Amino acid sequence: MSSRERILGRVRRALADVPKDDTPYERAVRRDYAREHGRRTAEQTVDLLAENLADYRAIVHRTGADGLAGVVAGLLRERGASSVLVPPGLNEGWLAATGVTRVADRAESTPHELDRVSSVVTACAVAIAETGTLVLDGSPDQGRRRITLVPDHHICVVRVPDQIVSSVPQALERLDPTRPLTWISGPSATSDIELDRVEGVHGPRTLEVVLVG
Repeated sequence: MSSRERILGRVRRALADVPKDDTPYERAVRRDYAREHGRRTAEQTVDLLAENLADYRAIVHRTGADGLAGVVAGLLRERGASSVLVPPGLNEGWLAATGVTRVADRAESTPHELDRVSSVVTACAVAIAETGTLVLDGSPDQGRRRITLVPDHHICVVRVPDQIVSSVPQALERLDPTRPLTWISGPSATSDIELDRVEGVHGPRTLEVVLVG
């Protein structure tokens, strides 16, 4: 018997005494909690996102659509990037101002090959202001989950205000739970029992977020 069969067997036994006409879970559990904390304008929501991203030690940049290519090129130049990983559906214009060697998101790429890439540039599915969280769902402009976990430098572009919501409940309404969701709150970091913080353990050491208004 496989682990999957064991787990499903336990679930069936746990549900054996539940009447067939029992109230479905989605109606039995009340969900009348607050969907966001306080009332904010769109501009205030963007400011809150930027503040919480910075609190998590992400580096936040703001630009208009016309300046995005220049900002991305500048970030890659400051990083000294020799290569940049590019999802297949990324807007070509975002990298128009840089000549850094582009690396395609390929299924056959090994972890060692991804580790040799200097940077990765992606879009996101949604950004949550109250938690300073970026959510990627594997769409063509975001690529496979692993391309944002192995390279040490991640540049994530967020469209303002369309992709920003106040709270997690609002974000969940926009997301497809069947997609490979990656929730990012700042650069990868962990702390030991003495609270010594180490970054880059299980993801990018440096996260730069570009808010494009």
